[in-house]
Amino acid sequence: MALREHRYRVTLEHLAHPRAEGQVHPPLVFEDGNHDDIFEIVERQRASGRFGTADEAAAFALGLKLLGEAVLRNRQDALLQQLKPALGDFVRALKAEGKTRAAAHQVD
Repeated sequence: MALREHRYRVTLEHLAHPRAEGQVHPPLVFEDGNHDDIFEIVERQRASGRFGTADEAAAFALGLKLLGEAVLRNRQDALLQQLKPALGDFVRALKAEGKTRAAAHQVD
C-alpha cells in the first residue's frame, strides 16, 4: 500500500540555556507526517529572501507545516478550529506572494 503522506522524524536539540545554572534538556524526537514535501517548502522560504537567515526560514516553514497539519488532523477540536480560517487565509496569501515573486524573477 502506498503512503498517503510524507513521513518525517523531527529532532529538537536543546543546545544552550540562557542562564548558566539552567538545565539543558535531552533531545526531543518524534515522528509525524505531512501531505507536503516539507524540504521543498523550506527551500522556497529560504529562497524567498524574507528571513534574515536560512535557519530562520527553515524554522518558519517547519513550524507552519507542523501547526497546519495538526489543525487539519484535529478537526473535532473546537479550540484548534478557531485557527483554521486565519491559517488558511495566511497560507493562501503566502502562496500567492510566492507566485508573484517567482513571476517577477522570470521577467528579470
